[in-house]
Amino acid sequence: MEISKLALENLGRFRAQEIALAPTTSVPSNVTVLIGNNGAGKTSILKSLATSLSWFVARLRSDKGAGSPIPEEVILNGAASAAVHVAILDHGVFFQWTLARSRPGKKAEHSSSLHDTARLADKYRTSLTADEHASLPLIAFYPVERVVLDIPLKIKEKHSFLQLDGYDNSLNQGVDFRRFFEWFREREDSENEAAVPDEVLEQLQKVIAHTRNEAIWKELQKINASAKDRQLTAVRTAIEMFMPGFSNLKVRRRPRLHMSIDKDGETLNVLQLSQGEKSLMALVGDIARRLAMMNPTLENPLHGDGIVLIDEVDMHLHPQWARTIIARLTSTFPNCQFVLTTHSPLVISDCKDVLVYALDNGELTPVPSQYGQDANTVLLDVMHTDIRNATINTRINDLRDLIEDGRLDAAQALLNELQAELPAQNLELAKARLLLRKEELRRAKNN
Repeated sequence: MEISKLALENLGRFRAQEIALAPTTSVPSNVTVLIGNNGAGKTSILKSLATSLSWFVARLRSDKGAGSPIPEEVILNGAASAAVHVAILDHGVFFQWTLARSRPGKKAEHSSSLHDTARLADKYRTSLTADEHASLPLIAFYPVERVVLDIPLKIKEKHSFLQLDGYDNSLNQGVDFRRFFEWFREREDSENEAAVPDEVLEQLQKVIAHTRNEAIWKELQKINASAKDRQLTAVRTAIEMFMPGFSNLKVRRRPRLHMSIDKDGETLNVLQLSQGEKSLMALVGDIARRLAMMNPTLENPLHGDGIVLIDEVDMHLHPQWARTIIARLTSTFPNCQFVLTTHSPLVISDCKDVLVYALDNGELTPVPSQYGQDANTVLLDVMHTDIRNATINTRINDLRDLIEDGRLDAAQALLNELQAELPAQNLELAKARLLLRKEELRRAKNN
């Protein structure tokens, strides 16, 4: 399943805007990235998609189910109503629906048409009726409010973790990772009950080493391998793929209940990780968990399909991680469609096939591929932002002008001022010094 097209009318900053999402005929990837200043409408697009898709999820659960309404406050000022239109491509068949909202007491310009949500949901319900383990598409929205502040392992209430439960809280406007950690704890408890305890294995290994009975050891290994929880394995695999150097995520009960992970060979309490590491681990783990729940018979659950919306995908990330975030997402979850927002030039300059849109004042413009461009070029040409402090940038330009105009004394004075303010290794000042020295030598030769 993938979103082919989105159209917004009188919603947020948009009076009338149609958006084609990747893959398209010219962009074969499954990644669309939205860039723009704060308030440009990036989050409005993601929330509109999440709101519209919530009706499919609701109708999948029940033929009378109702999704989330369009909030009245997002209707464009001066407009009587707003509408979100989506076109979904599912296994070669198109489904289209419209969700509308009008102001109280106003005559609506738009009306909802949700027949295809029921038609698409009925298709999957029919599939589940014929085969209770049939795969379902993942649909999830991760807003900026996804910070991991705690690792809740004490289970306050028992949850059911059935296939449809993969949609629980998946489209909330404020995602809570509590369910992921509680799910992990419950699944691992079940896994441990079926496995031979570590302390028993240690004792048996000593006995087997003494008796040299390798057959018993191989049998024990088979027992433990069969006890491995398939869904937990998918989560651990996703984290290891996505975060090289991280492995062996597990719940430990001594000296106190906590979640641990191995980082570069050292076992750490997950709470010791940076905010970026924790949030990324929880995000990747949650996507993998939902895919594993929704694809119980797929050989590799991480290859399940679906739609994932992530606001500010580079949030809390070091530039090195921001640069590779799209490649990691698409390699770990190759059959998911991603719609992302970002403020980082590194995110859009390191992947060859991504569809990028720039948003400005309610207008949306396709951005040519930035693959291979340096961050400064992307900042200047695409994000229309100075590559350095604007005041310093102006003074450096003034310095160049003074040198080119032959006003060398004034240039030297300005250079001295800048050298007193900026680091000694500043590249632009080094260039200016060389240029100034060249002009001084040329003048001396001519005299």
